[in-house]
Amino acid sequence: MGLARRIGNLFRRSQVDREIDAELEAHIALRAEDNIARGMTPAEAHRDARVRFGNSVLTRESVAATEMPLLFTSIWTDIRYAIRQMIKNPGFAMTATLVLALGMGASVAIFAFVDAMLIKPLPYQAPSRLVTLFESNQMGPRFHLSYLDYLDYKKLNHVFTDVESYDENPFSLQSPTGIERVDGVAIGAGFFQMLGITPTLGRDFRPDEDTPGAPRTVILSYSTWQKRFGGQQDVLGKTVNLDGTSFEVAGVLPREFYFAPAGAAEFWIPMLGSMKPDSRGEHGILAFARLKDGIELQTASTEMNRIADLLAKQYPDADGGRGATVVSLTEIITGNLRPTLLLLLSGATLLLLIACVNVSGLLLVRAQSRQREIAVRGTLGASRTRLIRQFVTEAVVLTAVGSSCGIGIAYVSIRLLRQLLPLNVLESMPYLQTLGFNAHSILFTLAIAVASAALLSLIAILRAPFINLRAGLAETSRSSAGSVWRHMGARMVMLELFTATILLVGAGLLCKSFYKLLHVETGFKANHLATMRISAAQTRYSSNKKILALARQLMERVRQLPGVTSVAIAHQIPITNVAGGSTTFLITGRGQNQESNEANGREVSTEFFSTIGARLQRGRWFTESDDASKPLVAIVNQAFAQKYLANEDPIGKHIQFDTSAPQIEIVGVVEDIREGTLDTAVQSAIYTPFNQAPNSVFYIVARTLQAPKNLLVPLEGTVHKIDPGILVLRTETMEDRIQHLQATYLHRASAWLVGGFAAMALLLGIIGLYGVIAYSVSQRTREIGVRMALGAQRSLVYHMVLREAGWLATAGICAGLVSAVLAGTLMQKLLFGTQAWDIPTLATVSALMLFSALLASYLPARRAASINPVDALRAE
Repeated sequence: MGLARRIGNLFRRSQVDREIDAELEAHIALRAEDNIARGMTPAEAHRDARVRFGNSVLTRESVAATEMPLLFTSIWTDIRYAIRQMIKNPGFAMTATLVLALGMGASVAIFAFVDAMLIKPLPYQAPSRLVTLFESNQMGPRFHLSYLDYLDYKKLNHVFTDVESYDENPFSLQSPTGIERVDGVAIGAGFFQMLGITPTLGRDFRPDEDTPGAPRTVILSYSTWQKRFGGQQDVLGKTVNLDGTSFEVAGVLPREFYFAPAGAAEFWIPMLGSMKPDSRGEHGILAFARLKDGIELQTASTEMNRIADLLAKQYPDADGGRGATVVSLTEIITGNLRPTLLLLLSGATLLLLIACVNVSGLLLVRAQSRQREIAVRGTLGASRTRLIRQFVTEAVVLTAVGSSCGIGIAYVSIRLLRQLLPLNVLESMPYLQTLGFNAHSILFTLAIAVASAALLSLIAILRAPFINLRAGLAETSRSSAGSVWRHMGARMVMLELFTATILLVGAGLLCKSFYKLLHVETGFKANHLATMRISAAQTRYSSNKKILALARQLMERVRQLPGVTSVAIAHQIPITNVAGGSTTFLITGRGQNQESNEANGREVSTEFFSTIGARLQRGRWFTESDDASKPLVAIVNQAFAQKYLANEDPIGKHIQFDTSAPQIEIVGVVEDIREGTLDTAVQSAIYTPFNQAPNSVFYIVARTLQAPKNLLVPLEGTVHKIDPGILVLRTETMEDRIQHLQATYLHRASAWLVGGFAAMALLLGIIGLYGVIAYSVSQRTREIGVRMALGAQRSLVYHMVLREAGWLATAGICAGLVSAVLAGTLMQKLLFGTQAWDIPTLATVSALMLFSALLASYLPARRAASINPVDALRAE
């Protein structure tokens, strides 16, 4: 019985049993006829026949038991033969295994990231029903809510089962070693309940613990419980001093819990445990909600915008011109990464395709070079099915070995990529902490292994039916292989060059985009700037006078540090992942229809603009005399002037933050400074003197002649010498701040990884082209010898060989360029200041591909031109 039938029988047992029964009945009927012919009665004849053939059930089991060992023995024989063939040809085996392992390793490693970020469901109850709420304004769709607006959204909506708030809130922790900065989150009392999270120790917040006057309680993250309390069970009831206030430990969160929008928070407190509802115009918190059953995202968005319109009419000063934005929680956590990860997975898949094409070519040449072996085996009785089975087994074994090595490469790649992630990026992606192989990764590995094995096996299946045994015995392996490889091998090389061109163009566009991102006009000089954010305790610095005295003392001390040329103070500094601190305003004398007026508000010291190297366009800078005793003044940026005061002179105009607030005179216009991320448009900004509106949380910015990193430790030391109780929130250079932006990291990672895939694809494509041309030259040795014997010049031989390579390269590159432009259009969101049809990039890639192709073809052409006609004629 053939292999195909035996394999099929394993999965069609009932059908096999029916076939065996039918055959038994046929034999019994024949036996009965013989008995009747011998003189038995029909009843005796049938009884005797059934007795002789025995129990039909036992017969069926006997046949099946005989077939199974034969099947497995045959398969094991094929596997051993395939392994012997690989050992016999180590060069082929190592090359094919390495190429497959690289392609599969890259694909599996990238898929592990895709799975962790996009496929694996969030560890919450019904995560698909969770959405995040934002307020929208004329500056963008995603801004913080005010606490009072949040309460109204929670009370007035009909689409959510519940709405809860949260706010990232770094604390100063009083520990035995002194005061240190810790990450915390203030949340609504029902926050964990809505997520479906139950503390692993202790209890959740009670419903009334986020109301004024409630006891101060805190829930610890699991890592904080282990690190700061030694994992002790008696931690419940102990107190923690946060920002000078004692909080009683109520519970400990599960080990696996994370809430990515809040980062790696250590302490979770009720929303009103650290803050009180302020005016409706203070937009500083975020909210998320759970959709009711049957309610879709669009319906919820319509409902929230209805409520926003009601609030805008009821509170025009605070909420005029504002809307609402509803986004799924999954989109918030992974939305920025989705295009990048899908791009990388596509690149890895193309690389795997090139690897499979290369290995297919190797298998094709090897199969054709074994034509004589196949012919001999066929002459001795091996069927075509049997020969196909052997080649398929060899392809499967090769894929299994390559897959095993690919898993090892993927494991190392995953660990390496995790180590390359900046700390701030890793902290914002806690789901990457458990990144590794899981059921999804294993299934993906099996899927691409099966697909690769099927592709490699296809070569044998397509070629074996055309085997001519007589021709196989008569022809040499060289002549039979040559005719196949020159046709199919050429097509494979064109496919490789086509794919490599797509990857190279993609990498070129991403690299150019990254370069433009890093060189975008920021409006200031980022080099030689050191920054430090500090928080002074409000209990100690309770008045503006005390805050200003602290700020001036700090600037004076920092100014005395070696190399420092200028020092400034600012409540916020340029370059952030999200521009925050927006404020509404009115332009005096413009009437009441100004609800949509909104700009970023920044409080800065007198020397801020000169320290960062900003440029004044009109008017004047702030002076030390611009303090609380003088009329309020402001400097606006160009974006503000063009948007709100177009065709007017901004100098001397007045603005107000609400109708009851004092007027602020515009005294200067500064060239645009990027307050937000690098890849978004510059937004309107209003700068006011720090002396007129000081804040206990602010940045110190220092320009230095030396490397700014050398100033970070002295900066922190200077602060603690003045007051050890001041909390240092963050120290970094401005250049590092730019490099650690999420947009910068994503553009850099995309460019490097796709560039790596493209480099490997180019290498594999050029190796494939070299193999085709070299093999073609070896097959045409006699032809070349005859040409040269008849007087052909070496230049003609060069031209003949390079022309063949040129046609292959040109066809692959041209098709690749067209597809690359289409692919670039699809990834346009990942590009900054670069179009998919960027001519310099397309021209550079074309030139690189052609040069590499001609270089790969030069060696075979040189070898062909060096052929001795006499030796060539004798070779055949």
